[in-house]
Amino acid sequence: QVQLVESGGGLVQAGGSLRLSCAASGGTLGSYRMGWFRQAPEKEREFVAAINRSGGMIRYTNSVKGRFTISRDNGKNTVYLQMNSLKPEDTAVYYCAADPGLVVTPSVDVDDYHYWGQGTQVTVSA
Repeated sequence: QVQLVESGGGLVQAGGSLRLSCAASGGTLGSYRMGWFRQAPEKEREFVAAINRSGGMIRYTNSVKGRFTISRDNGKNTVYLQMNSLKPEDTAVYYCAADPGLVVTPSVDVDDYHYWGQGTQVTVSA
């Protein structure tokens, strides 16, 4: 069973950047399709970005397209989320998630992901 640990969150001004990392242990990251989700206070957890096992297929939610970049380094067992041009509405706890299923394409559905990290807080001030 894979364990996921996020890092890289923090407080940043609007327009700034952060890079989130998700380190996996107890499993080979290349066996999982991976996703980033976020949850703001009193809101549902929502999809942000997803990447398939090889890194050749990627999906983003519309609100982050052109600003966020998901990537993975299977050799380092790590997935990244580079976040640029941050906005106050990006403020949330960010979670990475792993799905061991056999589907090739990345998933935007929270219910497809079996393993979750503890989350890292991202706060964007106006």
